[in-house]
Amino acid sequence: MNTHRNPDIERLADRGMLKSSAYVNGRWCRSGTTFSVTNPADGGWIADVSAVSAAESSDVVTAAHAAFPAWAALLPQDRAAILYRWFTLVQEHKEDLALLMTLEQGKPLSESRGEIDYGAAFIEFFSEQAKRPDIMGVTSHLPNAEVEVWLEPVGVAALITPWNFPHAMITRKAAAALSVGCTVMVHPSQETPLSALALAELAERAGFPPGVFNVVPGNAADIVGQWTGDRRVRAVSFTGSTDVGRLLYSQCAPTIKRLSLELGGHAPFIVFADADMDKAVDEAMSAKFATSGQDCLGANRFFIERPAYDEFCRKFTARTKRLSVGRGVDDPEIGPLMNERAVLKQIDHVDDAVGKGGKLLCGGSRLDLGPLFFAPTVLADVPDEAKIMREETFGPVAAIAPFDDEDAVVSRANDTEYGLMAYVHTKDPSRIYRVSRALEFGMIGVNRSKVTGAPIPFGGMKQSGLGREGSQRGIDAFSDIKYVCRDWA
Repeated sequence: MNTHRNPDIERLADRGMLKSSAYVNGRWCRSGTTFSVTNPADGGWIADVSAVSAAESSDVVTAAHAAFPAWAALLPQDRAAILYRWFTLVQEHKEDLALLMTLEQGKPLSESRGEIDYGAAFIEFFSEQAKRPDIMGVTSHLPNAEVEVWLEPVGVAALITPWNFPHAMITRKAAAALSVGCTVMVHPSQETPLSALALAELAERAGFPPGVFNVVPGNAADIVGQWTGDRRVRAVSFTGSTDVGRLLYSQCAPTIKRLSLELGGHAPFIVFADADMDKAVDEAMSAKFATSGQDCLGANRFFIERPAYDEFCRKFTARTKRLSVGRGVDDPEIGPLMNERAVLKQIDHVDDAVGKGGKLLCGGSRLDLGPLFFAPTVLADVPDEAKIMREETFGPVAAIAPFDDEDAVVSRANDTEYGLMAYVHTKDPSRIYRVSRALEFGMIGVNRSKVTGAPIPFGGMKQSGLGREGSQRGIDAFSDIKYVCRDWA
């Protein structure tokens, strides 16, 4: 085990927030196998975390399955009270949670604080929803019969979460599942387990009974493979790549699990010539460079109507050149990328676009700050056949291309397997309606980039996923509808 002390950890106000053991059945469980968590900004060691084995992951299912009947039978207002205590604890420990996230994920500290607020909102929202499940009364269609419709929890839910939003992706899933009476097993990314384990610490303090909320770090192949094949696991919720989503889809088929998938995105950002160009540039910066571009909602393809093309390119490039880059704890605008694979993908997409006729307006290479820092990059005149126009880049590289016709640009925007998020800028009300209707994406941002929140149904179309998270629809993946028809006699 690495015994080097990371000086940034000393900034934690509550050292109890730094956990390195799995949390199973109300206990902190240390195994013999560990993996190291490092800071992507400098490679510095943060912690050695227990890796749960395949056999041990089956024991987690046993614990969650045993805890399910009592949790499901708890009065809704009692589940709501525990969830609300969890929410208040997250708020109270916001600074420590944000620091841990920045250290393991690399994102700027202000963005981490924003994610804590975002994630906490889901706990608050579902603590309130727990007391008012959405069941519609049914008038009997039969003589001498009483008809009832009940909402019931499906059972044990496996939640598999990514590294780019290591806090909010857990709370968005877990709060919904817990609110209706499911027990949950969280498997966080190996790159960012500390945020998940800190949430487990606060869940324990909030009073969740043993086995209701479990956090299981380790190798995904060892853990998730056990869960997808276990008939006691009744729901799987995953956020991550479309390729992994396809694999989970097939693995869950034999046991017909309830499946919720929030997968990849390839968001178009369409700017018409009548748009407020300064506002369009402001929103483009936010849509592209939040989380250093490592966001499934991130704008990847910028389509600008030709009369406004030069102005947009000029203003957007000038703003991009001014972005500050640095260690997340110093709160820059852009932090490091998560790993070497991410950097190599940026290089590949830039080289491919330039090789196919695109123009490099700024950036395009690593920075001297460290091996995982990549310069914010703008490419212009990028042809549709370039990789960056076909694949999710997941980094701080923007590809811009002109367009001349509304129908044609909508067709180009829709020409992707993905359908998560799209952005449109125009002042024409009729065009707003036409284009929003025509775009094949689950969410549309019109003249703005910030659109998400606890009350809205988050999710995509096509191969960007199945189901919705957040809003009242967020409980659909974790609940069953039971119909009862009884005779009066």
